[in-house]
Amino acid sequence: MDPAALEWLQRFDNHLRSERRLAHLTRKHYGRDLDALIRWCDQQALADWSDLHASHVRQFVADGHRHGLSGRSLQRRLAALRTFFRYLVREGALQHDPATDIPAPKSGKRLPRTLDVDSVARLLDGLDPGEDSLLLRDLALFELLYSCGLRLSEAASLDLNGLDLREGVVRVTGKGAKDRLLPIGRKARERLGEWLQTRGGLARIEEQAVFVNRRGGRLSVRSIEDRLARLAGQLLGQAVHPHMLRHSFASHMLESSGDLRAVQELLGHASIGTTQVYTHLDFQHLARTYDAAHPRARRRGDDQ
Repeated sequence: MDPAALEWLQRFDNHLRSERRLAHLTRKHYGRDLDALIRWCDQQALADWSDLHASHVRQFVADGHRHGLSGRSLQRRLAALRTFFRYLVREGALQHDPATDIPAPKSGKRLPRTLDVDSVARLLDGLDPGEDSLLLRDLALFELLYSCGLRLSEAASLDLNGLDLREGVVRVTGKGAKDRLLPIGRKARERLGEWLQTRGGLARIEEQAVFVNRRGGRLSVRSIEDRLARLAGQLLGQAVHPHMLRHSFASHMLESSGDLRAVQELLGHASIGTTQVYTHLDFQHLARTYDAAHPRARRRGDDQ
């Protein structure tokens, strides 16, 4: 594409950062999807955004599907394109959004993976950190993720001024730069208190991050993922991603309380429709309990 057309990408990213106040990771995903469109436009000899019509967007989506992209990925890609094209329309660079009426292939609803309560207990209580300050840090971090249902980015970006152990609350900044105040469970408060007593021996003087690495700087998202995967492999024999702790928190809260609206608030979901996926997990749990316990649900011979 022409350099003048490519300049709109930086302006769009500035718009996402300053006006929409989207997180860096979200903006990175937008950029990745738009880079795919630019490569496709170059292959089609399309030089400017005004050269794109609905037929081109439809073909772009079809090519992605043919190359193995899931319906979910294509839906996300189309959402990025629509946001970008609406921005161009607002700025006068386009007359209309060529992606407005383009549907993405449907994909089956994928339920989030969770850990059961016993597995969470084995993960968080399976090792005594002793004098290992890094393991103590990890256990405090994972306790917080599960206790509050935090996103990985929220935990990684947490600063000391967002944590109040005396009141037992944590303030985090979620999607859309929205703050929420969350209660911290007893076990997480205990682990965090132990970690904060040790943190000073690792952290640089000026560092404000709650969770720091061995060099004293902020612990990265990638490091958190790696440390949890290593611990879960050792104690559970399976791969666990930090988001599984968030999903487990939501599922276990819903099983215990049945209060979908409260779970929505705790997770920081803008729409309750996003939270409703956990009702499917709750129903699966109830269905398994029913099948195991109801005398008319058991298969013949199960009770012989």
